[in-house]
This record gives sequence, structure tokens and C-alpha cells, in this order.
Amino acid sequence: MTRVLIRLALSLCALQISGVGADFSDVPPGDAVRSLAEDETVLPCVYNPTKEQTIVQVTWSKEQDDGTKQQIIMVHHLDGQTASGEWSRRVRFKNSDPTKDSSLVITSTELRDSGHYSCQVSTFPQGNFEKEMDLTVWTDPISSLEPVVLVEGKYGVAATCRSTALPTPQLSWDTELSGLSTNRTSDNGVVTSQFSLYPLRSMNHKRLDCLVWHSSYKGPKRLSNRLLVHYPPHAEITGFKQDWFLGLEKAQLKCVSGGNPPPRYTWLRDGKAVPDGAVPQLDGTLLFERPLMVSDSGMYQCVAQNLIDVGKAEVNVTIEEKQVWPMESMLMVVVGAAAGGLLLLMLIVIVSVTCHHKNRNKKLKRELTEKKQEITTLSRQASIRRMNSVSTDARGATEENIPLRVEGTLRTSLSSLGVSPYVTVNM
Repeated sequence: MTRVLIRLALSLCALQISGVGADFSDVPPGDAVRSLAEDETVLPCVYNPTKEQTIVQVTWSKEQDDGTKQQIIMVHHLDGQTASGEWSRRVRFKNSDPTKDSSLVITSTELRDSGHYSCQVSTFPQGNFEKEMDLTVWTDPISSLEPVVLVEGKYGVAATCRSTALPTPQLSWDTELSGLSTNRTSDNGVVTSQFSLYPLRSMNHKRLDCLVWHSSYKGPKRLSNRLLVHYPPHAEITGFKQDWFLGLEKAQLKCVSGGNPPPRYTWLRDGKAVPDGAVPQLDGTLLFERPLMVSDSGMYQCVAQNLIDVGKAEVNVTIEEKQVWPMESMLMVVVGAAAGGLLLLMLIVIVSVTCHHKNRNKKLKRELTEKKQEITTLSRQASIRRMNSVSTDARGATEENIPLRVEGTLRTSLSSLGVSPYVTVNM
């Protein structure tokens, strides 16, 4: 009996040995696993036994708040698998042979699954080896952005951004607008950020984006938004330039107005309805669908109204019995006529100068031709005389000097024509 007890005690001691000579692979960094709610989670546990070891049993358990361990699933090399309670619908072993790969799979992870887990591998003859790890379950942020319509000149909150997740996300704003952001976190893990500013109409439709930062994101998630600013209209009438006359067709007055939201337009004449044939358009135009009559004259008023305020503008319209050229048109006609006259005068001067030079050149060319012919004739006569002369008297010598006189006459003629006297003339 004593020997039996001793053997039983030794066996129990052997089974209580934990972690000595353990060889686990595929261990998560820092013994921690992170997962997202509703995703599949794998808790790794792969034990590599020696040749002398045989894996007899694998048990997964989770530590409770009171420090006790709740068994999740167990597999015995002879009796098979057993899952406990509610875990049976959500857990399984990753491998069909859990003695080779004892990793645990949680098919649909829940927030309550966060906690401390242990994988215990029972071997023969060395005993038990255990691997512990922590599971942290995150949730994807649920975020929203609520814009606020501001009225020009009234300080207030322009937009509110909210987000909730595990771990708690962070919020920031991406905008060029000058404003103040305030952040706060509630007890239920919801973080809220508000952006406040003093609105101007120039800020309308400017970018005001909320950025959500979370550990499950590689970068910030952007919630796009544009600032909305309402401001009153400012009416102004265009289209009339003191040039309307009896019978003018397609005359129209245009009411130009800003304002956000876009205003509605109303037209009046002398505080009453506009005359028949003058039809208001949705874009603020008052269109006369018939030729103008003298009775259409009067004080026309445009009223532009939106949710913020009312804008008004007036113009006194007079209808002339005959067409009157406005000062601007007359001035343009005078300037155009002056420019045309100046252009015509320049053209006449240019043509006159050109014709004068052409006539002068023709006259000079004709005179030069006549002189050349005259000189050529004189030269021939002198040459004939020289050839026929056989006398050696003084009179003959005088005739031989005739070419010299001809040459002098030629120089004198060329000089009178404005040609250099030293130009060689081919005889």
C-alpha cells in the first residue's frame, strides 16, 4: 500500500511539472494577441515534442475575474475533443490533429473574449507544459460628423465629430479655417470634438474635415465636410442705361444678388405690380415680352429675400418716344469717325508721295537717256573726223582735241543730272 502511494505521488509530481524543457513555436510577440470584434481570432499554440515525448492531452482555459480558470476546450489522444458550455458554438482547434497544432480558433470574437488564456500540453512521460497569452479585442471605430449651418457674424459651433471604439480613438481637424477645437471623452468611451469659429461669407464651402485616428487604421480616416455659412442678399439692378425708347423689343432688367441660401425675387413698379407683358423670371430677370410703351416708365424695385434677410434695389425707368443715342454711344461714334478720317488722310499722303517719286524718277531716267544719246552722237562724229584727217597742220591738231572737248561736255551734262562725272561711259 505504501509503495502504491509513493508511485501515485511521484506521478502527480511529474504531472505538475510545467514549462521545464518546453518547446513552443509560433509564439505571438510579447505573448499578446490583438483582434477586432466579429473577426476570427487565432490563439497560437504549437508544441514540438522530443522523440521520447508523446502528447497525451491539450487543454485551453481562460482566467476568470476571481482568478480561477474556465476550461474552454480539451482534446485527449484517445477520448477525442470536448468543448465547454457556450464556447462549444464558437471555438475549434485550427488543425484536425490538435496534437500537432494546438492553436485555438474563436470564430466570431466578442468584446468579452478579452482576457488571459493558457494552452496546457500534457506529455508522457515528462508531464505538463503550459503557454500563456493575453487577448485584446478591439472594435472598429463608429464615427460621425454633424455639420452646423452658421449665420454670418454669429460665433458658434461649425461641426461636431464623434467616434467610439476600443481602444479609444483620437480626433483632429484638417482645415485652413481659423477656429477653436475642443475634445472630450465620455464614460462610455465616446470621444467628441467640436470646431467653433466666427463665420464670414468668404468661408462658405471651405474644407472642414474630421480625422479619426485609431490603432486598427494604418492612417487617419477622413470624414469630409464643407462649412455652411448663411448670409443676407445684396440686391443690384442692371440692364437699364437711359437708352430705352418706344417700341424697343426684348428689354429686360436683371436683379443681381448674392445671398446664401439663394434668395427669391419679387418685382414691383411704383410699389405695385409690374405692367402686363413684363414677366419675372426665376433667376431675377424682369423680361418685357412685348415692345416697350411710354406707359412702361416708372420706378422699378427688385426685392431679394432669403431666410436671413431682405435686399432691395430701385431704378427709375423712362421710355423715350424716339431712339436716343446715349452719350457713350455718341462718343464712340465720334472717336470712330475721327480715327477713320485720320487713316484716310494718311493713306492719301502716302499715295501722293509715292506717285511724286515715281514721276520724278521717270523724268530723270528720260533726261539721262537723252544725254547719253547726245554724247554718243558727238563721240561718233569726232571719231569719223579723226579717221578722215591726214593733215598735220595746226587745224588738224585742233580737230584731234575735239574728243577732249566732248569729254568735258559729257562731264558737265552728267553733273547737271546728278551723276558722278567720273562714271565711265561705254561708247
